Amino acid sequence: MNEEKFPERIYTIQEWMKARKSIKKGFKHRLRVQGTPIFKQKVREALNLIKKAGYYNFLRTYIRQIVEINGLSQLRECEAAVWLNRYGAQDPVDAASFIIQKAWQMKEYLEGKLYYSGEAEFRAIEKRTEFLNKLKEKTKSEEIKNRCEELINQWNESIYL
Repeated sequence: MNEEKFPERIYTIQEWMKARKSIKKGFKHRLRVQGTPIFKQKVREALNLIKKAGYYNFLRTYIRQIVEINGLSQLRECEAAVWLNRYGAQDPVDAASFIIQKAWQMKEYLEGKLYYSGEAEFRAIEKRTEFLNKLKEKTKSEEIKNRCEELINQWNESIYL
């Protein structure tokens, strides 16, 4: 068991430093999913894809929970949480790539880097497409491979890449 405990919230510089220190010592969250049964089932499908691609430990390093919300899906840095609406969870491949994107942004936040807007958004989208390529490589499902390719193409055509 890790001796260094990750803080409950990351509001202060001290809590931010404690979170960084715990991650350096190898801390991993016990990932929790909060929401309706359908939401939880969809997120579990996305988490299985994250495991298949080999990103689950990365996710558990930076994200504590995935919470169903009615508003805009987003990273909640102070909670080390991804807020995800039910529409964002419908497509497990897209949801998995979104969750990994937010984990990458949380990593950058804890490293003290600018993690939003402009160049930071470009880096986050690169990580999202990197994940999709890895999932496409590791899965045996033609349906998942095709969906990964569709999403990669969409991101390549976007203004971010």
